[in-house]
Amino acid sequence: MNLMLRYLPAPFKIVINFCWAALSTAVIGLLVILVGLFKLILPFPPVRRFISKLANGLFRMWAYSMSFLFSLTHTTKWEIAGDFPDDRNGWYMILCNHMSWIDIPVLMHLSRKQLPMPRFFLKQQLFWVPIVGLGCWVLDMPFMKRYSKEQIAKNPALQGKDIETTREKCEKFRDIPTTVINFCEGTRFTPQKHQQKKSPFKHLLPPKAGGTSFTLQAMGNQFQEVLDITLIYPDATPGKSIVLELLAGKLKRIYVYIDRIPVTNDLRGDYFNDDAFREHFQEWLNSRWQLKDERIAARLND
Repeated sequence: MNLMLRYLPAPFKIVINFCWAALSTAVIGLLVILVGLFKLILPFPPVRRFISKLANGLFRMWAYSMSFLFSLTHTTKWEIAGDFPDDRNGWYMILCNHMSWIDIPVLMHLSRKQLPMPRFFLKQQLFWVPIVGLGCWVLDMPFMKRYSKEQIAKNPALQGKDIETTREKCEKFRDIPTTVINFCEGTRFTPQKHQQKKSPFKHLLPPKAGGTSFTLQAMGNQFQEVLDITLIYPDATPGKSIVLELLAGKLKRIYVYIDRIPVTNDLRGDYFNDDAFREHFQEWLNSRWQLKDERIAARLND
């Protein structure tokens, strides 16, 4: 089937891949929501934990369906440096650069077999996306409402609200093995954002250290490792949608670097009240981003 589909014109591939992604997301998402209704009807801790495990199994099915996107109408060549731990019953934090919405199916493909199912920190607006929003809510993914400096200046009570949300969700993460995924840049990379933020990196936006540090502080004793992942799409055309290029079968290669970092005491501390620790953690995270930037530059110049 793959051999036949790979020779189709790009518009046909777009339709086939989009329909597969949309249909599998809709079907599995509705099943997750249906399971989630019992969390409301039967709000007892043992029942909630059982339902969470069941919803997690459905989520893993979705990960496999997203993985199929990379072979449905074309063959994607994966080049992976490093490896994942093989432990579905552990707790991990992934730090990853954010280039496109494709990053999510890529991470699903990478983690579907060996890791506990990921949880993302999502923008509040995504809650209202049909099926996806409610499905993510059932899966206990944290929806983060970002406040601008202007909003905080008008209402100081908003200061730290996102951190409080992180604290509450981290408590839920303790109930079931989880991989917490943190796109430290906070948003997808674009040349416009790169210029606006005056990034010191050529291919990345500057990472935000506060939320990452706080999650490590809240769950550092539970996290077994930090998995620092760098994603590179060498065939992506500058200025064009990487999502569209995947659907059109033009994303032929994906490079992945995986660094496994132990969660040592120097990565856990009071980021908001300890000036010395805050400076240390920012330097550590920036050094990780500098390494990512160098790897991306080297690959794009192949």
